[in-house]
Amino acid sequence: MERNRVTIRDVAKYAGVSHQTVSRVINGREQVTTETRQTVENAIQVLGYRPNASARSLAAGKTNTIACISPNLVDYTFAAIIEGAELMARQHGYFLLAASAPSEIEFSALIEQLYESRRIDGLLVINPYIDHRTDFLPDKFPTIFIGDVSSRSEVGWVALDDENAGYQATHHLVELGHRNILCILGQEYEACTQDRKQGYITALKQAGVSVRSEWILTGDWTATSAYHLILQALKEGVAFTAIFAQNDRMAIGAIRALRDLGIRVPDQVSVIGVDDMPLASYFDPSLTTISQDMNTIGQEAARLLIERITQPESQQSYRRFPVKLENRKSTAQIMQEGGGNQ
Repeated sequence: MERNRVTIRDVAKYAGVSHQTVSRVINGREQVTTETRQTVENAIQVLGYRPNASARSLAAGKTNTIACISPNLVDYTFAAIIEGAELMARQHGYFLLAASAPSEIEFSALIEQLYESRRIDGLLVINPYIDHRTDFLPDKFPTIFIGDVSSRSEVGWVALDDENAGYQATHHLVELGHRNILCILGQEYEACTQDRKQGYITALKQAGVSVRSEWILTGDWTATSAYHLILQALKEGVAFTAIFAQNDRMAIGAIRALRDLGIRVPDQVSVIGVDDMPLASYFDPSLTTISQDMNTIGQEAARLLIERITQPESQQSYRRFPVKLENRKSTAQIMQEGGGNQ
């Protein structure tokens, strides 16, 4: 790509609109007023914006390459998904290009490089709603979302049954006699966070428990966020005997916070996570968690994408994966009410 080539952001700045609006105009989306569309089209003409013309010659053919764009490449969940997708792609004669896009800016740049230059035949997007990156997705291009359900009929998706994950985790704690159960959320704007939260609420309501606002703590999927949230909850006198952390890393952070304060797990507080990380069974205590097979999820996403590429007229496919409780040593029958800060 030429160093000084005009980009979508250059067009947005000239037209006085957001880069998302420019993307909508380019992709022919309807949620743009006629006046705004004309302004953007004028900016495109004045600046001479165009995709990489030299690479357009590939448009008529196939590259046998698909891309998987993830928020990062180091998170265990994402890495396992990509590994599964790569395996399936290779089995079908495709090369998988994995790239990270921590923000919508990086995502939009990748879309420009990969799609507009016709370097790929299809696209896998992990956690598509992490920000506004879906505004940059090309229309009518083979795309599969991983981890979230798509509202666009032409986009397929593969996701965990996140609501059931939240339900099973909380129900397990309820069956052990717990009623005061904290829920440590992931990032609030992600669909899986809200689905797991809904499962948590449903399980408590079925047990006749009214959810208290102080039980809902918002983390960011990291162990550090959960560590500080638990310290703060205990400082504020929040009573609880169990914790449902929406992923294993936050569960481990919560256990460390409890341990630093001399609170025993599971004797005084039970803790459950989601993911079943490879080391979950080796922690002390071994972590009770809700497992999901990320490698298989990645394989299925790649399979659906390749099916879409090779059979463009076929009906779009969707798949929701079941979850399974892995009952280990970090949860136990309740011994006394309010154990966390009594």
